Amino acid sequence: MTTPSPGAVPVFRRRPDPADSVIWELSERWVRGTKGDVTVVDSRRPVLVWEPGRPVPLYGFPADDVRTDLLRKTERGATRRHAGATVFYDLEAGDQTVPAAAWTYPGEELAGYICFEWFGRDVLDHWYEEDEEIFVHPRDPHKRVDALPSTRHVQVEIQGTVVADTHTPVLLFETHLPVRYYIPREDVRLDLFTPTDARTRCPYKGVATEYWSWAGGGDVRPDIAWSYPDPLPAVSVIKDRVAFYNESVDIIVDGEPQRRPATVFSIPTR
Repeated sequence: MTTPSPGAVPVFRRRPDPADSVIWELSERWVRGTKGDVTVVDSRRPVLVWEPGRPVPLYGFPADDVRTDLLRKTERGATRRHAGATVFYDLEAGDQTVPAAAWTYPGEELAGYICFEWFGRDVLDHWYEEDEEIFVHPRDPHKRVDALPSTRHVQVEIQGTVVADTHTPVLLFETHLPVRYYIPREDVRLDLFTPTDARTRCPYKGVATEYWSWAGGGDVRPDIAWSYPDPLPAVSVIKDRVAFYNESVDIIVDGEPQRRPATVFSIPTR
């Protein structure tokens, strides 16, 4: 497997054609991935790859930037379909073997690049862009996440009970998602909730290690509120504030009730 010469991959994005094609672009970020104490990937010239039907990107790495001595070609494919890929590799790092952890795409455009699984599997333990750890998937350079302090009057109700009321929210605008309202803790009735053990990770915000469920009974989704005690620097202003799923609560902004949005976080009604 050879690495394309510099300039072989253009900077602009390409349209997928046919259906099994991918779109990709160069990234100038230094990206590293580790398994245990082994650095498996260390690249200053990755490409971002978007597969058909998958809105979030993956990274592809020149083979010279990957510990290919830890990869073993396998006949078994990944649990997810990857845009026509037929060549997969198990990862053997230390005493661990991760099946179908990596693959290559057919054709010439991405020849010499290796991709690793990110979604729903513990393939590599940690990923870094520059010196900042990233989670879940690479951050999409065509997506914005802006956290803006505001003086809007925001109220949150559950089953007719006002559970939060503030004039100092932070509004978090994230491409393709509804506005999330991050509310100071002193303006939230946390006594009406029960802490849970839920924990989630976001490539743009960090790790949410605090969740709460509604203690008032009824058909209310669990883990309805959350907080980021140590958010990523780009959204540090949401630190320790509490947000709610707009999809499952009633939110009133400056006296105007907001319609509940339908998103991937909506829970179907029974």
